Amino acid sequence: MFAIIGIVVVFGCVVAGYLMEHGNLKVLIQPAELVTILGAAIGTVLIANPLYVLKQIAGGMAGVFGGSKYNKQAYIDSLKTLYELLNKARKDGLMALEGDVEEPDKSPVLSKGPAVLKNHHARDFVCDSLRMAITGVDAFDLDQMLDLDLEVHHHSAGIPPSALNSMADSLPGLGIVAAVLGIVITMGALGGPPEEIGKKVAAALVGTFLGILLCYGLVGPIAANMVKIADDEHAFLYVLRVLMVSFLKGTAPIMAVEVARRAVPGHVRPSFKEVEAACRGGGAAAAAAAH
Repeated sequence: MFAIIGIVVVFGCVVAGYLMEHGNLKVLIQPAELVTILGAAIGTVLIANPLYVLKQIAGGMAGVFGGSKYNKQAYIDSLKTLYELLNKARKDGLMALEGDVEEPDKSPVLSKGPAVLKNHHARDFVCDSLRMAITGVDAFDLDQMLDLDLEVHHHSAGIPPSALNSMADSLPGLGIVAAVLGIVITMGALGGPPEEIGKKVAAALVGTFLGILLCYGLVGPIAANMVKIADDEHAFLYVLRVLMVSFLKGTAPIMAVEVARRAVPGHVRPSFKEVEAACRGGGAAAAAAAH
């Protein structure tokens, strides 16, 4: 939502400032320049990236306009779900979780978990980690394995915004290309009416304008937002890692949840009472505590 508002503000203020100086808005409408710049920019992305990265770029851009799903309530619900799962392991042993991790969709705990835990990255991260614990992997070794997993995942999540940044970096140069083409056309029209030459020069300059505006006012900020979304997902998985490793080292489930709560980023970190109410008092108590 804020991304859409930001785009409206950027383009609205640029157009408003132009109109305040009595500019002619029709001069800025140059479809040929836009086709040249955007078409070439999209082409550079297609040249530089394989298909799977292109799909990730599309998904990442959709996520920018949808907003981050890793809010305070998502953390509360996720900590509550993991608490129930680990409490089951404390009472009945890790082997009791075999059915949950092998078929999470049929698990009475995980199937009712929040949407973020149904995301395949988070679900596989939890289930694969607990599966290794069930087979007898030491907590220290598992911690190192999870650290490697997070590093690889974070690197992969950074590829789409990096590719989009490369596209943004190319836009000013492609704007110059469009402008040069416009000047070439203008040179061919020398000797004609001055008004016609003036229009062609204006169209050429619009190419440079569009390239710079799209770079710094649209594509670059979208790429930056995608980086932040990737960081949010990394932070969420890190909290799950802290919770599971803390429990496997012998900490009681409720204390492991508290350790994990301290790892939640400050702007979405729930209070101690909110998490305790969710884990021990159910949804109604959690809602009451949140207010």
